[in-house]
Amino acid sequence: MAHNTAVNLARSNTASGFGFLSGRAGFEIGQSLIGYSSDSTYARALLVGILNTLLVAVSGIVTATIIGFLIGIGRLSHNWLIAKLCTVYVEIFRNIPPLLVIFFWYLGVLSVLPQPRESLGLPFSMFLNNRGLAFPKPIFETGMIAVGIALLIAIVVTIVMARWAHKRQAATGQPFHTVWASIGLIVGLPLLVFVVSGFPLSFDVPVAGKFNLTGGSVVGPEFISLYLALSFYTASFIAEIVRGGIRGVPKGQSEAAGALGLHPSGVTRLVVVPQALRIIIPPLTSQYLNLTKNSSLAIAIGFSDLVAVGGTILNQSGQAIEIVCIWGIVYLSLSILTSLFMNWFNAKMALVER
Repeated sequence: MAHNTAVNLARSNTASGFGFLSGRAGFEIGQSLIGYSSDSTYARALLVGILNTLLVAVSGIVTATIIGFLIGIGRLSHNWLIAKLCTVYVEIFRNIPPLLVIFFWYLGVLSVLPQPRESLGLPFSMFLNNRGLAFPKPIFETGMIAVGIALLIAIVVTIVMARWAHKRQAATGQPFHTVWASIGLIVGLPLLVFVVSGFPLSFDVPVAGKFNLTGGSVVGPEFISLYLALSFYTASFIAEIVRGGIRGVPKGQSEAAGALGLHPSGVTRLVVVPQALRIIIPPLTSQYLNLTKNSSLAIAIGFSDLVAVGGTILNQSGQAIEIVCIWGIVYLSLSILTSLFMNWFNAKMALVER
């Protein structure tokens, strides 16, 4: 294999190695979280693709988890209508391929929206049209650094306070309600610093013109359709994992909590779900990995993720082996990091045996 590769590279006069990454990219990228232009290097373009992949993966995982938990709990609802609607949702999305879901959002929903000059007005100065979602662009001034530091301090203090409250309750049996204190710290402290710093934040609001929108930021339909499709598709599998985890909790736990006078919602939130998490977390890891890898389907609708950007670079430079290696390394690294985090979280949730 190595000999044939070397012969073919020599025959096509293609130099091996990663030196091509310093060359000029020469193509534009529709959505970028960092500064990028056609004069940027191939390495910069790949970095943009990696960040776009991370954006889809992280936002999709958060949304799919929330929807999946709601649908999974809804399937066990005593309300017949809610339970049947959740069942229909799961059966539909679990039995169609994710690419079809992506095309549904991209071609069946977003592409039929009005033109930019007829944009749908949304709250908070946002506009929706077939070119995406336009929203006010935040402009940060110097004082926002102090606000960020205040937020970090508030989070650290909240974590320390939560641990102290847990130890205090274990030692004395007296609970300390940290919810309001945490909200006061995480919201109040940064808000106080924000006011003292002279409101160091302004917004560039999009304005509807005669033919187009000006100002603000725009999230393209490619990202929106990919994000919604992967979120709703993966949520159907997470819902079944959640339902199975809740079913795995002995029924006597719910009966005992009810005998103590807990409200049914309190039984679910305080007794059933915490125990079900120990069953849910391991298979949940697989769904997170699947969502991350399914983000490569973005190439079907032209979203500039790692695979799409790498494919363009491959066509221009001919460095197929190097690009495929970069794809493999990046996705392997993301999968390993996700697995390590979920294994750590699973160990934290496990029962501590004496």
